[in-house]
This record gives sequence, C-alpha cells and structure tokens, in this order.
Amino acid sequence: MSTENSTLMDMARASLKGKWPLAIGTFLIYTIIMGSFGALQKAGVLSLIIAGPMALGAAIFSLNLSRGKDVQLEQIFDGFKLFSKALVTHLLIVLYIILWALLLIIPGIIAGLSYSLSFYILADDPSLRPQEVLEQSKKMMYGYKWKLFGLCMWFLLLALLCVLTLGIGFLWLIPYANVTMAKFYEDVKNQPMLI
Repeated sequence: MSTENSTLMDMARASLKGKWPLAIGTFLIYTIIMGSFGALQKAGVLSLIIAGPMALGAAIFSLNLSRGKDVQLEQIFDGFKLFSKALVTHLLIVLYIILWALLLIIPGIIAGLSYSLSFYILADDPSLRPQEVLEQSKKMMYGYKWKLFGLCMWFLLLALLCVLTLGIGFLWLIPYANVTMAKFYEDVKNQPMLI
C-alpha cells in the first residue's frame, strides 16, 4: 500500500531539516537560470535544449537530499553529464504531452502525470534509453496518477498562498515540492507495478 501524500510531505520536510539554506539557494539558482532563458525570446530553442539536463540535475539533487546523501549545489548541473539522454527524454515528454493535449486538455494532463517520474528514473539508471525511461515512468504511474494529481493540487494551493507573500514563499515551496516529488518517486518505485 502506498504512503499517504501528507506523510510524503512530512518526510520531505524531515529530509530538508537543517538543509533548507542549501536547498533554497540551489533551487533559486535553478529558477534564475531557467527563468533567464525562458524570458529571452531569442533563447527559446536554447531554453528547450537546457531544460532536460537541468531537470535531470534537479532530480539528482532532490533524490540525494531525499535519501540523506551528500548534497551540493553543483549537482543541479549533473544532468549535463548525460546531456543527450536528458535532452531527448525532455523532447519526447514535450512531444507526447503536446500530441495528447491536441485531443483535449485532460489527455495532455494525464500524459504529463504519466511521464512525471522520467528524470528520477534516469537519475537512478543512466543506462536506460530515453524511450525506455518514458515507458518505465508510464508503467510506474499506472494506478498512481490520481494520487500525484492530488499532491499537485496541494502544492497549487500552497503556491496560491505564496503569491500572497509577494512570491517570497516560493523560496521554500520549490525545494519542498521537488523533495516531496522525490519521496513520491521512492514510494511508487517500491510498490508492485499494477500492470
């Protein structure tokens, strides 16, 4: 039986205890880098190119923090060590979500949930090919999409509260959400696959 979302959130807070400054600093730099490339109109393609390796780096950092391992700010750049796999994985995720979203918004959301564990899987097993990573994420998420959707709704509510703090609350929310997602991955990974 999978762990309740509230318990996963508690576990994430416990993992972050004493590491909040490092986590906040790391995800602040991550957000600044991604936001800078996203804001530049001419950097649209460049933003798409670095999004995969940066997402993999964020997954590596979050998993290490979640598992109580040594964490360093530089780990958010570790995704560039697997640049081509991270890039192709990201491009495939974007392509599949867009294709499903063309049908309707709901299939696009379901696709996004299905592929949400991809970078955590790649962080754990860099030998997998991008298509294998996506297939494994899809299999692992079978029966857990609604649970993840509920977790996302919690963080959406917290994000609305962060807006009331003029955005300052996002300094804590972004690391908290990423480490909780790492805990979610660990929990689902340890469950028997339903298909």
